[in-house]
Amino acid sequence: MRNFISVHDVSNINNLVAKALSYKADPLKDKTLGAHKRIGLLFLNPSMRTRLSTQIAAQNLGMEAIVFNVGQEGWALEFEEEAIMSGSTVEHVKDAAPIMGKYFDILAIRTFPSLKNRDDDYSELFIKQFIKYAGIPVVSLESATLHPLQSLTDVITIQETLSLPASTVKGKKPKIVLTWAPHVKPLPQCVANSFSQWINAWGQADFVITHPEDYELDTQFTKGATITHDQDAALKDADFVYVKNWSTFNNEYGRIYTNDPAWMLTNEKLALTNNAKVMHCLPVRRNVELSDEILDGPNSIVTQEASNRVWAAQAVLSEILKANY
Repeated sequence: MRNFISVHDVSNINNLVAKALSYKADPLKDKTLGAHKRIGLLFLNPSMRTRLSTQIAAQNLGMEAIVFNVGQEGWALEFEEEAIMSGSTVEHVKDAAPIMGKYFDILAIRTFPSLKNRDDDYSELFIKQFIKYAGIPVVSLESATLHPLQSLTDVITIQETLSLPASTVKGKKPKIVLTWAPHVKPLPQCVANSFSQWINAWGQADFVITHPEDYELDTQFTKGATITHDQDAALKDADFVYVKNWSTFNNEYGRIYTNDPAWMLTNEKLALTNNAKVMHCLPVRRNVELSDEILDGPNSIVTQEASNRVWAAQAVLSEILKANY
C-alpha cells in the first residue's frame, strides 16, 4: 500500500479487517514498527475522532504524530495549477507539499468539499495535489468525496459484531441498509459514498440504500446496491442500519430539498428489522438524525464503531510502513 485514498488502495479487505482486530486485541504488538518515523496530520477542516484516533494509532506503532490545522495555523494554500496568486492564497501546494515530504514519512490530510461546484469537488484536486507533490505516502482523513478510514472502521465493526455469539445473523449474508436521515444543514456525500463503495467492494452483504427522491448518490459508488425510496421496505429484516444525512448530488448540487422528520430512525421503525444494530459515523444531531431512544438503546453500536477508528488507522499505517520503509 502506497497511499490510502479509497477502497481501491486495498488488495484484500478481509485481511485488513483481521489486522485491525488483531491490533484491538494487542495494541502495542508492533510498537517499534514506526520508530524514528514521523506522520504529519494536516487538517483543512475540523475533526475530533479522526484526529485523536489517528494520533493514537500512530503512537501505538511508535511514530511521532504532529498535527497542523492549516486554516488556523498556516498560510492559505493555492491548489490550482498556473494560478495567478493575487488573491487571498499565500502559498502554492507545489511549494508547501514537497517541504512536508521532507519533514514527514507519511502525510495524512483531511479536506472538505465546498458543496458549491460538483465538478471541482469530485475532481479531488486538493488531495491529488498533495499526492503529486509531497513525494511520500498520503492517507486520506476524509476528502471531498470519500472517507475511507471511516468506511474501513464500519466494515471492521460489522465483522466484529457478526462474529459475536449473540449475533442473530446465521448462515446467510447480513442485510445492511444505508438510510438517509434529516439534518439542519447540507452535508457532503463523503461518508455515504465511501460506505457504499466499501460495502459493495466487500461483497459479503445484501446491501440496500434508501433515501427520498432527488437524493441519489453518484452511481460509481452505489453500483451493486439495491436502491429504494421506501424506507420501511428497505428496513424490513435488516441486520445493520447505517444512518447518515447527505445533500443532493444530481440536481442543484449540495442542497437540502426535504427535512422530513419521518425519515428519522425510531424504535417503531427498528421493529421492522431483524433486531438490527444501528450505526452512525458521529457527530450526530440527536432527535434530528437519530432519536434518543435509538442512540441510548441496546441496538446502538455507535460507540463501539467510533472506538474502532483507532484500529482501522493502525492497520492502514502499519501496511504503509511495511510496504514503504
